[in-house]
Amino acid sequence: MLFMIAATWADRIKSDSDYHTDGPHNGNRPPNDPSAGQNIGYDDLARHKYWHFVDLPFSNDSTALPPVPTPNAQTQIDKFRAVLNSTSADPNVEKLKSYDLSWLLHLVGDLHQPLHATTRISATQLEGDDGGNGVKLDSPANLHTFWDGVLGKGDAPLTALNAGATLPDAPTTAVSDLNVDHWISESFDVAQAKVYKAPVAAGAGPFTLTPTYKAAARKVADARIALAGARLAKILNAELR
Repeated sequence: MLFMIAATWADRIKSDSDYHTDGPHNGNRPPNDPSAGQNIGYDDLARHKYWHFVDLPFSNDSTALPPVPTPNAQTQIDKFRAVLNSTSADPNVEKLKSYDLSWLLHLVGDLHQPLHATTRISATQLEGDDGGNGVKLDSPANLHTFWDGVLGKGDAPLTALNAGATLPDAPTTAVSDLNVDHWISESFDVAQAKVYKAPVAAGAGPFTLTPTYKAAARKVADARIALAGARLAKILNAELR
């Protein structure tokens, strides 16, 4: 249960007044200074919203693709894994492991959500749709919110435990793939094949999701989160000692 609570901490600080939004674009782009990629532990009161995703761009109308901002979820996962795998006796490293573990628990899940690994570029959205945040729906507010909540909502650990018991088994071969580049590519491909499809069309919407779309999304989300959990367990078994 403590691990489950820790896994949501990186989202909870988004609404905690002790923390501040750093960087432009409502904090979804990294500031142009070393603080963007720092790893200093709980003394860091920046929200680092840009750590939650890797916006790989694609376009259906040949609009030029922007570079992928860094730091991002991939750079930070690499950094956190290195600290968790450290055998240093430095007490500062030991303190840092708690902070890094909380972020790692969260970001592994984030990167398996397809809209945390892509942004759609178009002539009307030259900087992208921010992982579906810029694609409006009748309900909920936007495409990203729908995909974040497709598995259900609620803070009660028992709710999550019960939901986890019904997840499909993750493929053994895929579970063994701990290359973050591959996770991102998977989510990017799923986003194009399963997320940006009818009734989601070109443009910013609003669109109305159909029962067929929602049912298909749930199957995709179940498979992705089951794989994320199995991969996370494999990382922790190997690197958390």
